Amino acid sequence: MALLAHWPKNRLPLDQKSRQHALEAVKAAFEPTIASLQVDLGLDELFEQVYVPLACWVLENKKPGVPLVLGVNGAQGSGKARLFNILEVILGEGFGQKIVSLRIDDLYLTRSERDRLSREVHPLFKTRGVPGTHDIRLGLDLLHQLKTARPDQIVRIPVFDKSTDERCPLASWQEWVGPTDIIVFDGWCLGAKPQVALQLVDPVNDLERNEDPDGVWRTYVNERLANEYQLLFKQIDLLVMLKVPSMQVVYDWRGEQEQKLEERAAYIYDYHLPSDPLRIMNSTEINRFIAHYERLTRWMLDELSDRADVTLKLNENHKIYDILLKD
Repeated sequence: MALLAHWPKNRLPLDQKSRQHALEAVKAAFEPTIASLQVDLGLDELFEQVYVPLACWVLENKKPGVPLVLGVNGAQGSGKARLFNILEVILGEGFGQKIVSLRIDDLYLTRSERDRLSREVHPLFKTRGVPGTHDIRLGLDLLHQLKTARPDQIVRIPVFDKSTDERCPLASWQEWVGPTDIIVFDGWCLGAKPQVALQLVDPVNDLERNEDPDGVWRTYVNERLANEYQLLFKQIDLLVMLKVPSMQVVYDWRGEQEQKLEERAAYIYDYHLPSDPLRIMNSTEINRFIAHYERLTRWMLDELSDRADVTLKLNENHKIYDILLKD
């Protein structure tokens, strides 16, 4: 398999010995999986030319003894979770770093809170996703706890169940014990800047045209993004963008995600379905759902890669074909 992208040779981080050590650690960790597949996926070269340099770059920019917040921006289906899993192995196995994940998706307001917002501000806020539908105070508190945790301190990280469209009960939250070295904070809108008022005038799709003709919803979203969301994004030390090739692939990839969500829910619940019906979307519902994200996604595709510290450009097959580093 021919590799599409290579880390810029004149910007290789750390030294050759450190990168080789990390490469051997990640290859050892993934070797059983590769062997079971019995196929040449070109992973060795992908690790060597893309993921190990990225992990080493993160480590090179980390201050000793100070937890680093690595932001990962990427549209739905871009591979944010996969990137975290790989970085966790490289930084953990290769360099002994304690690395924890925090997702902006798990900061969604509860369904009752979004219902209230939909009544008081605009009906479109019943749908999760856009700025205004997250608990920013909770996110700021979690980042503070993770960065200052004592050796025996337990930090509870919320979990949002997309199959029921509801935040899980406290007993189901993840637990992190003690200090951390690197916090990987990912989200589809992470690092986004607000638009100017003139950009909000024209609708970008039928959802805005038909259900937000006066621009009340998109204006409120933009105001939230300009205020408390910027406080949250200021906690990010380094920002990586997984840049999708177009808005159309977001629709396509989100459909794939929904299929996996349905399969996962069927496995978890088996024949013991929850009392609250599962909220798995069909293709029409997916298109309407993604339309809520379209304005901000298009805006980030235009301007965020100029500000991100590293941009990993993806093609239609989820492959990284170019790597851009900010000067």
